[in-house]
Amino acid sequence: MRLTRQTNYAMRILMYCAANTDRLSRIPEIAAAYSVSELFLFKILQPLVEHGLVETVRGRNGGVRLGRPAESITLFDVVRVTEESFAMAECFENDAAECPLVDSCALNSSLREALNAFFAVLERYTIADMVAARPNVRHLLGIDMLVQRAPAA
Repeated sequence: MRLTRQTNYAMRILMYCAANTDRLSRIPEIAAAYSVSELFLFKILQPLVEHGLVETVRGRNGGVRLGRPAESITLFDVVRVTEESFAMAECFENDAAECPLVDSCALNSSLREALNAFFAVLERYTIADMVAARPNVRHLLGIDMLVQRAPAA
């Protein structure tokens, strides 16, 4: 099973926001932290907003923040929102090729079991877990430098 680049960066956006609880996160800052284009991140942001994983705040001082606590956003939540298909084999798809074993195939049931195990593991981990796993995540993402440069209110 290989996750798409969109899923990878969706998780990274959420991790950035979870590490940056002091203020709103801005897409240009997130893009710079991960060395990707802002346009790419804006495309990924849309499904995250639609499913309540991220909130946007418009205006001059706008940005993005988590739509709910990082502790309640599982990796499976992100995968479910960003991945289009979980078909591990052709026979998982609705328009599967004709196969005489389709109704009693051990391969199909084994792959389905493996996929369910994969989902179960993703369900056990949250965005908060990902951020807590690296105590220096704020420094690695450059968030501490942004906070230091921010003008006093």
